[in-house]
Amino acid sequence: MTDDMKRKVIDIFSRHNNDMPQKNDEKVKIYAGYNYVRLDKDANGNKFNREHLLKYSQNCRYIVRVMREVGGEVILYNYDVPTEGLVDFLKSFEDKKLDGEIIELDKYFPEGLA
Repeated sequence: MTDDMKRKVIDIFSRHNNDMPQKNDEKVKIYAGYNYVRLDKDANGNKFNREHLLKYSQNCRYIVRVMREVGGEVILYNYDVPTEGLVDFLKSFEDKKLDGEIIELDKYFPEGLA
């Protein structure tokens, strides 16, 4: 997703969350208790390509920052998680295999892939 598209989605959610008037083409919907915005086309007006999106996601990795208290001190752990392992990583907190508070998810591309 281009930076312009990311900004547009963030702006849509910001207006929605702040009860500001939405533009006619901005539709924030709710599914399973979560707000979402549906995108049918990319920034160039083209329909999304499944293979391109899957290839893009395979190159992404995430730094997941987790806060824990250890010995009375607050410590920040930074986990490097591939896209295909992200859901399992997050479930490990629900399953109590990992503990702490997730502070941030930051997507990145390893050197040479961006």
